[in-house]
Amino acid sequence: MNSLIIYSTTDGQTKKICESIKNNSINKNSYEITSLEEAFNKEIDKYDQVIIGASIRYGRHSPNIYKFIKNNKDILEKKKSAFFSVNVVARKPEKNSPETNPYIIKFLKKSNWRPNKLGVFAGKIDYPKLGFINKNIIRLIMLITKGPTNTNNVYEFTDWHSVKKFISEFDRL
Repeated sequence: MNSLIIYSTTDGQTKKICESIKNNSINKNSYEITSLEEAFNKEIDKYDQVIIGASIRYGRHSPNIYKFIKNNKDILEKKKSAFFSVNVVARKPEKNSPETNPYIIKFLKKSNWRPNKLGVFAGKIDYPKLGFINKNIIRLIMLITKGPTNTNNVYEFTDWHSVKKFISEFDRL
């Protein structure tokens, strides 16, 4: 079985989640991990299953996620597939499932793709690594949404148990 995990990441957390998915799969030796940019040059049809993970920045997924899916939708729909979104909104219990997360809901409408498995994971805020503008915009968003605002700290919200559960359920499909 050939398996592909494609990631679109802003600060690296989505790639880290993809690595955890691979390492926790019962089929971990069958997985290849690639960036979205590299995936545009891959022959997606040679893979038996495809997982795509994409981060949110300022309320949206990368436009290239939608372009990739549009270009490969017919192939993706014939394969065992999954999609997950990584966003800080998912740190809230009432917004951490595919049914309740606004970014997954928006993604499904915009992409018109229905993967076999959906997931959503809370991301990470690494204030010290952010530039001045991004740091302050994210801090303002966190202030409004009652999140952490101390720019000296790193806040990792990812529930790694949920990541393991996601791949376990995908493996059983």
